[in-house]
Parts: sequence; C-alpha cells; structure tokens
Amino acid sequence: MLTRRALALSALALPLATTTAARAQAGERWRKADRLHTDDFTHGLADWTIEAEQPSRVTAANGILELDAPAGLTAWFKPRLSGPLLIEYQALAVYEGGRNDRISDLNAFWMATDVRSPDDLFASPRTGAFAGYDLLKTYYVGQGGNYNSSTRLRRYVGRPGDRPMLPQHDLKDARALLQPNRWVAVQLVAYDGLVQYWADGRKLFELRDQDPYASGWFGLRTTWSRLRFKDFSVWRLTGA
Repeated sequence: MLTRRALALSALALPLATTTAARAQAGERWRKADRLHTDDFTHGLADWTIEAEQPSRVTAANGILELDAPAGLTAWFKPRLSGPLLIEYQALAVYEGGRNDRISDLNAFWMATDVRSPDDLFASPRTGAFAGYDLLKTYYVGQGGNYNSSTRLRRYVGRPGDRPMLPQHDLKDARALLQPNRWVAVQLVAYDGLVQYWADGRKLFELRDQDPYASGWFGLRTTWSRLRFKDFSVWRLTGA
C-alpha cells in the first residue's frame, strides 16, 4: 500500500504534466478550436451506456466517474463524434485493497462503428466480453494491459479474431505503463488520418491512416480493475 507521502507526491505531478503536454503539442499540426462536449461527472450516467460482462459498480458523482469491474466493461459516450477531434480526460488506476484493484487496462475505443449497424452503435448489443468488439471498426489503445505489462495501439477492421497491430505499437517501456493512484492526462487524436495517443504530454503512439475512421463513438474500456475519471472533454481540432 502506498504511503501518504507517496500519494501526495503523485498528486503534485498533474500541473507539471499539463505544462509538458502544452509544450510537446506546440509542434503538432493541430490545435484546439471549439469544445464540443464535456462531462463534469456530477449528474450521473445520463450521457453513458454501460456494457458489462459481469455485475459491476459504475458511478458518476462529485466530479468522478468510477468503473469498478470484475470482468470486461465498456462505458460508451452516447453522442456520435465526427473529426477532426481531440478527446481528453484524466484517469487514475485505484489501488486501495479492493477486490478489483489490479492496476491494469486503462483502455479506450474511439471513432468506433459496428459493421452490423454502422449508423447506430447501440443497435447491435454486446455483452462486455472483449471478443464481442471484434466487429468494430475503431482505434483502440490498451494502456497497462496484461497485468500492467504492455501498452498497445490497434486499428480494428471489423472482422472476428482480427485485431491488427504493428510491431512498433506494442510498448513494454515502464514509462508507458500505469502507476497506482496517480492521475494521468490522456488525449486521443483523430485528425484527417493522423491518429495519436498521448499520456501526460508524452506521445505514445502515432499512426498515419490512409483510410481513416472519420466518425464514430468513444468508449472507456477495462477488465477486472477499478478506474476513476474526471475532466472529460471533446474538442474540435483545426490546423496549427
């Protein structure tokens, strides 16, 4: 269990991370324009649809969305999103001795559509089991997957059992993994074929997609873990 001093030092890291992110992104092709959506997590789950493999605890109150899941779970943001856009939020992997406090699987889908019903993601129900998402066309990052041993980017193509991944998109570096009880600033980019994933101002992945997914849905994904989220926003991007 972490000491109070360690937890305090982790909390102090956020302003530095935010400053670092601004500096790192100064050289990017894009910049923020209008904010399209936001959720301060004070009014419940009205904007989210939950798909859970087993009974789970999902709450949105006092500025925090918490996913406490013993198995696969995806929380979908209900509005369909169209690019170019940036999705950002802060996330924390809880380690407080709870049954599901495993420090693993801070995952996300973005620009997701289902090949069975491309115009309505929710017309084709899923159980929350991971294999059920193979029929999506989507970008996906699993940060701290496999018991916090890997971080991966995949471009799903909507075929069962086919989750393409380039060798350079399988990271084992400790800097790309999760730290317990520490907020990390996450940013997902879909900008005219440019796909990026940022964590605390560090660009973990960049993909140049020749056939980009230009619109779709966003989902927070995990399995057997307890995660917290805050400060969720979606931004329209424009040229830098």
